[in-house]
Amino acid sequence: MQRNDDGGKPDVPARRREAKVPRKVSPASLRNAALYYLQRFSASRSSVGQVLRRKARRSLDHHGGDPAEVEGWIEALLNDLERLGLLNDQTFAEGRVRSLTGRGTSQRGIRMALGRKGIATEVIDQALERVAEETGVDDPRLRDLQAAAAYARRRRLGPWRDAGARAERRERDMAALARQGFGHDTARRVIDAESPEALEDEIAGG
Repeated sequence: MQRNDDGGKPDVPARRREAKVPRKVSPASLRNAALYYLQRFSASRSSVGQVLRRKARRSLDHHGGDPAEVEGWIEALLNDLERLGLLNDQTFAEGRVRSLTGRGTSQRGIRMALGRKGIATEVIDQALERVAEETGVDDPRLRDLQAAAAYARRRRLGPWRDAGARAERRERDMAALARQGFGHDTARRVIDAESPEALEDEIAGG
């Protein structure tokens, strides 16, 4: 690459300076984009729709076209992906509930996370119920207590701290659980537990 006459940095080729021209959108290009995305990510119908609509908007802004026609292509594609089983909001929601529960996310936090993915409230309810059946824990308060304990264990809060630091860090630990969506009583039961073993016994006892 050649340098400028003044000895400065090399010139950037014109084709690299120019903004990349988007390809003109078509049913085939949308399908390829959706399948590529689903190969990389587990996703909801809403999430895939957002990806496709961003792609379509860039194409329409540059090449023009009928937005209503393109929206029809997108909806038809999403319906087809659902029919083929490649998109399933119920399966996606259940997977996310399991993952978020294992990470120590509160029931409220799970609902918020799935809502941001465009999952309908009734689908979220069904996913929570299904995972509750798998774990044998029907009481939402006990599920929150388990999740809060899992989060505290992972972050070494409350009874997982060195004994000398617990009192000094108590309010910070309580606040950390509150930021995760846990209520005051749940946070208190976890942070003030005598020991991890005592907390586990409390959870086992319901």
